[in-house]
Amino acid sequence: MKHAARTLAFVARFVVLGLAVAFVIGLFWPGSGAFLRQRLAPASAGGQVTAPANAPGSAPASYADAVAKAAPSVVNIYANKLVTEQPRELYSDPVLQRIFSVPTGPARTRRQQNLGSGVIVSDDGYVLTNNHVIANADDIQLLLYDGRVAKARVVGSDDETDLAVLKVDAGNLPAIHMTDAESRPRVGDVVLAIGNPFGIGQTVTMGIVSAIGRQLNLSSLENFIQTDAAINFGNSGGALVNAHGELVGINTSLIGQAVGAEGIGFAIPVQSARDVLDQIVQTGHVVRGWIGADYGAVPVSADSGLPSAARGVVVNEVSPGGPAALAGIQQRDVLLRIGDEDILDPSDLRRHEASLKPGVPVKISGLRYGAPFSATVTPAQRPPSAPMQALRQP
Repeated sequence: MKHAARTLAFVARFVVLGLAVAFVIGLFWPGSGAFLRQRLAPASAGGQVTAPANAPGSAPASYADAVAKAAPSVVNIYANKLVTEQPRELYSDPVLQRIFSVPTGPARTRRQQNLGSGVIVSDDGYVLTNNHVIANADDIQLLLYDGRVAKARVVGSDDETDLAVLKVDAGNLPAIHMTDAESRPRVGDVVLAIGNPFGIGQTVTMGIVSAIGRQLNLSSLENFIQTDAAINFGNSGGALVNAHGELVGINTSLIGQAVGAEGIGFAIPVQSARDVLDQIVQTGHVVRGWIGADYGAVPVSADSGLPSAARGVVVNEVSPGGPAALAGIQQRDVLLRIGDEDILDPSDLRRHEASLKPGVPVKISGLRYGAPFSATVTPAQRPPSAPMQALRQP
């Protein structure tokens, strides 16, 4: 017992002495702790401590690899057209114009150039851009990433989605990699906008996906990706890519500072662009289905017979003689299902309707005054509609 007590006292004296020495060293050499930890920490093969690479949730220090992968596929577009200007009258008042009629000369014709961007989507020369970039142009020149200048022709365009397909005859064209349906962007994903703002040359801006499924015009087929990546005049038709350099959208419009907005830009999802591209390449134009009915959100009320979280649409109007009228669909019908798919809301049905093939019957089911019903509709080809009007098109 006495031996154990002597041993314990001996150890205690050395512990106290060690703490005293550590206190003195810490007092006169404050950085000694960090120095010893660095010297005694396990080192890598190179003698340095390395952090784990590609840790979950970590962001890359640079997006240069993504830009290097995507940038060669983005082209600058210079669309030229002849514009005729009528001579200006000296007086705006019609009476004064008749009294002091002074010839102001003949109408003048000048060449106008529209700036934009485009994305090479196939190595055989197909380029996606915005329709408003090349509309009415009689000469379209592309500046490629490697400095070559090539002339392009319009294969086809689609006003409703504001997309156009160009064809350029040149070799060694780097086609961009487009994401598939399983790789759709999520809110919060980092995205890069590549284009030719103000004609200063190819420029990259970074942001995140702010929202998906945005609509600026409720009567259109819009399904925008919203981003805060800077999109300026000349960026139209350029690429919106993810952090891996894969195409997720075609930059098309923005809400400008004129209305007090900042960092609100829009891109057409690559899935929509791919559908338009395929149809234009195959047929030269886009064909969409039409059921001949106008519909809106379902008004939920106590006597509607629908749950509080109702899906579907309510039919507001049926076009006389249209496919819906011929199938017996009536005003105030609630449509819940089309084919094998549930109808989520009006924008969802518009997308389903547009994808229908004219002449191919489809079953539509829903509720009529609370009772289930179904009808077989044979879609027609969608009639022409007014072009999409964005709040501001860069």
